[in-house]
Amino acid sequence: MARRDINAVLRDHDDALMAIEGVVGVAVGLLQDGKTSCLKVLVVRETPELVRRIPSSLEGYPVVVEETGVIRPLQNNK
Repeated sequence: MARRDINAVLRDHDDALMAIEGVVGVAVGLLQDGKTSCLKVLVVRETPELVRRIPSSLEGYPVVVEETGVIRPLQNNK
C-alpha cells in the first residue's frame, strides 16, 4: 500500500504539532542514513515530557525531535 506524500502528511499535521508548547517548527528531512525521509519537529529544548507528547511516527513516516533553541526571524537590514 502506497503512503501519502510526506509533504501532504506534514501539511495535515503541522498545526497540531506547532500547538505543542515548546515546538518552534516542523519540516521534512532525512534520517541520519541520508536516504530515509522523515518529519522533523524542532523544539526549543528537548525534554522527556516534550518528547512524550510528540508522536514517534505519523502515517508511516518516522518523526525526529531536534533541539534548536529559540528560532527568531532575521532582521531586515535596509
